[in-house]
This record gives sequence, C-alpha cells and structure tokens, in this order.
Amino acid sequence: MTDQPPDGLPRYRVLTGPDDEKFCRRVSEALDLGYRLHLGPAVTFNGERVIVAQAVVWDDAHRPPATSNV
Repeated sequence: MTDQPPDGLPRYRVLTGPDDEKFCRRVSEALDLGYRLHLGPAVTFNGERVIVAQAVVWDDAHRPPATSNV
C-alpha cells in the first residue's frame, strides 16, 4: 500500500447516488483500491428514491498511530 491514492484521487472522497447496485459497486471499488469507510452512510429520500452518501478515506499504512496522554 502506498501513502497516496492511485491515479491522483483525493485522500478523502464522498460517494453519492441512488441506493442501487451501481452505488454499491462504486463503494466496493474504492475499498478494493485501498480506501476505508469513514463512519456510516448518510441516507435520505428525495421523494422518488433513496439516496446514499458514503465517505471513504485513504488507508495510509505509513501514518503514525495516534498517541494518548492517558
């Protein structure tokens, strides 16, 4: 895993669209590239269909772990 996403993609992305197979495939493709889910999806209804938004972030294996002063 590199410290940067492929093809110049940003480290943070929000994928949106109708809640259908195409949307699920887009999220799955991002996960296959090395992104990870950022929290859960946001879901709304636009009067005709369900619309979903899912944030993904690049899983930087080189990032130092967060430290705690506890």
